[in-house]
Amino acid sequence: MKIRIITDSGCDLLPPYPSCITVLPLTITFGTESFLDGVDLDHHRFYEKLIEGEDLPTTSQIAPAAFGDAFRAAVEAGATVVAVTLSGKLSGTYQSACIAAEEFPGQVFVVDSENATIGQRILVERAVELMEQGMDAQAIATRLDQEKKDIRLVALLDTLEYLKRGGRISPSIAMVGGLLSIKPVVAVKDGEVVLLGKARGSKNGNNLLIQEIGKTGGVDFSRPYRLGYTGLDDRLLKKYVEDSAQLWTDHVKELPVSTVGGAIGTHVGPGAVAVAFFQRG
Repeated sequence: MKIRIITDSGCDLLPPYPSCITVLPLTITFGTESFLDGVDLDHHRFYEKLIEGEDLPTTSQIAPAAFGDAFRAAVEAGATVVAVTLSGKLSGTYQSACIAAEEFPGQVFVVDSENATIGQRILVERAVELMEQGMDAQAIATRLDQEKKDIRLVALLDTLEYLKRGGRISPSIAMVGGLLSIKPVVAVKDGEVVLLGKARGSKNGNNLLIQEIGKTGGVDFSRPYRLGYTGLDDRLLKKYVEDSAQLWTDHVKELPVSTVGGAIGTHVGPGAVAVAFFQRG
């Protein structure tokens, strides 16, 4: 039986999509204007609007009806479905998918990625690998639920401004951090964003990011991995890749790179660098 993988735009997979994947868009609202993430608002334009605006945009979860329509279309086309969603602790999208899946017992299997952006994306990419190995939808969902615990998403932020604007840190902390060039390193753990440490300056920040990756036991290059960045250019990412060459040089010739979209970019702002991978077992 055919398998269709359905996910949301929180995974930052951009068109054109592989033929086996459907991506449902989150809604991003700037003031009175609402956009479908990745449909009528690409990542570049998102950061232009984010940088230009004074108020942070808001993101809205995908409704159960949208998942229901996508599930129905897949099932009627003779496919079973594996749905991989943005972390249930960061968005109601997972719950929406679960509600919609109740109409399709044994045909739709929903997985909470417990992650976001490129961390969610590499789980989607892993689902494709398992599908190509001949696993059925239920077995894929079961394996993803096991392997998602191996995913590590670590990021270095360039500014505290957007955490301040989102009310996640106080203005005084943001001001001191700016004066001292503090670069926070954050991670996704158990579906939530957590602070791992702070460094003064980009070079120390890159070193801290490399150290945090080392603490995990290293990258499993046999499964998907990915680098990402926020903002309008990849200058800071290139600097990180140069500083962290020892992590990659002996293993890969080319690093897969993605832009990080609105679901996470709203909160961290431009200039962030992220790494997502499955840790070695």
